[in-house]
Amino acid sequence: MNSKPPVCAASSTLTLPAASNTYDYVQLDDGERACTPLAEEVALAIAYNGLNQAVMLVSPTDLEDFVVGFSIGSGLVSSTDDVYDIRLSGSGSALYADVEISSRAFWNMKDQRRQLAGTSGCGLCGVEALEQALPDLKVLPGAPLPPVHWLHDLRRRIDAFQPLGQHCGAVHAALFMDNQGQLRLGREDIGRHNALDKLIGALLRERIDTHGGLAIVTSRCSLELIQKVLRAGIQTLVSLSAPTGLALQWARKHQLNLIHLPKHSAPRVYSPAME
Repeated sequence: MNSKPPVCAASSTLTLPAASNTYDYVQLDDGERACTPLAEEVALAIAYNGLNQAVMLVSPTDLEDFVVGFSIGSGLVSSTDDVYDIRLSGSGSALYADVEISSRAFWNMKDQRRQLAGTSGCGLCGVEALEQALPDLKVLPGAPLPPVHWLHDLRRRIDAFQPLGQHCGAVHAALFMDNQGQLRLGREDIGRHNALDKLIGALLRERIDTHGGLAIVTSRCSLELIQKVLRAGIQTLVSLSAPTGLALQWARKHQLNLIHLPKHSAPRVYSPAME
């Protein structure tokens, strides 16, 4: 058990909404009334040093972890040393995160925004916008693949780390397995990117050593997830759904171990490329 206080400690005392609530419905075939739990989501507006940056739809759980993971995984700050404080406020489905960051990180963020200011309104236009979508990230040093027995019966074992998903469904999960093959931590969210951001934020805030460990995502593996794991410095990513071709290419280019765990067959190593 890590006795150190978390980094990027939050000064908020906000009581968050429930992660799920029960709603009634009517069955189409016979008109019978019933009820079921459904996952909740809230709109979280994130501002850095008073500058509005993003509004994200998230599950109302582990929001401090999400803010830190989102900041690191999106390249807005380079380390937790740049995050001084997180203050949550708001009520109902409209929440706010006011993040205090270092002057250096704030200057870099404003510089990125200035680069994008001249692009037109047709989506990702211009060289600068493409550079934001396809950033120049550091290549990992490379690491051995995990032993195959670490992944044995993994789909069943991760159930314990998905209480919200087991209760009402409709959420994704991201988990961390340490260098002994033990599941250490899990985070859930309606958004697959959000779940991974929460996991990364929790690992950083709780100072959990990720060396030799691996991240696990229950969703499909697209390029954005690869980029977040690379920025976090985690060497191995296991996905329960297939990766996209571009995700595979980036994993190989950056020496990230990428493994797909199908439901009914052996784990598939997509990266590194096998000779």
